[in-house]
Amino acid sequence: MDLALLRTFVTVHRAGSFTRAAALLGLSQPAVTSQIRALERQLGRPLFLRLARGVRPTTIGDELAHKIAPHVDALLEIAEADLDEQWANRTLHLAGPPEFTALRALPALTPLIAQGLTVRAAHGLAEELFEGLAAGHHDLAIATVRPRGRLLTATPLCDEEHVLVAAPRWAARLGGAAVVRETGVHALEHLPVVEVHESLPFVSRYWSAVFDSKPLAAGAVVVPDLRAVLASVAAGAGIGVLPRYLCSDALDSGEIVALLDPPVPPLRTYFLVVRAGTLAHPHLARAHEWLLRAAVSW
Repeated sequence: MDLALLRTFVTVHRAGSFTRAAALLGLSQPAVTSQIRALERQLGRPLFLRLARGVRPTTIGDELAHKIAPHVDALLEIAEADLDEQWANRTLHLAGPPEFTALRALPALTPLIAQGLTVRAAHGLAEELFEGLAAGHHDLAIATVRPRGRLLTATPLCDEEHVLVAAPRWAARLGGAAVVRETGVHALEHLPVVEVHESLPFVSRYWSAVFDSKPLAAGAVVVPDLRAVLASVAAGAGIGVLPRYLCSDALDSGEIVALLDPPVPPLRTYFLVVRAGTLAHPHLARAHEWLLRAAVSW
């Protein structure tokens, strides 16, 4: 059986679409369709059901994919092994949240960049990152949600702790962290809020986890960058919820203060997301491994 046909089959199975698989393989859609039909003729069984949008594997298709996908990936890894010495001359297309990419991911990859790896970074929301990854625009994405489907696979990277913060003058007006601990959410109900979106995603998540309630105040400042949220909070625009990695220096310097120290702080998990099978590429595998290693100390 032709290995090229099997590789095309596995790619279509993961992508759920002839069109998407063709883009990932660098083939035309008619070529992919022809290869799948050739494989179906060899097997004498249909492997996919054609839908209005994309395809769905038959039970035979699912069974075949389960049996051969690990072996196809292993053969690709062997084929790519000859390029291992040239991994540093490759380009990594990385995508993720702007703040985490800037303050965590890119600094962690600096040793590989110093060895010759080139990096092109992009930003976006999780669904945008997944779409770009599935279409082959990105090699590796960092996201705070797990992707759905077979095409993308996710590995937990690290957890970030969220902190309720304010400028010292707001903390003094409230009476300090002790008052917030005693009175809980009632002390915070009418304070101005600084957030990244009108829906108050960080504050809402914190309120739900710590106070089991929803915030009442609307955003006084809404800006789609956590670094700008930090600057606004430090300037006294209102209270905010920030990842500890982002605001630890400001907390240490006294520029901002934590209003609460809950026994179990709210956490959010980051994932490294790749297209299934692509860790066979040495430069991608090296970057993936390097980020996981760096995340141990985050």
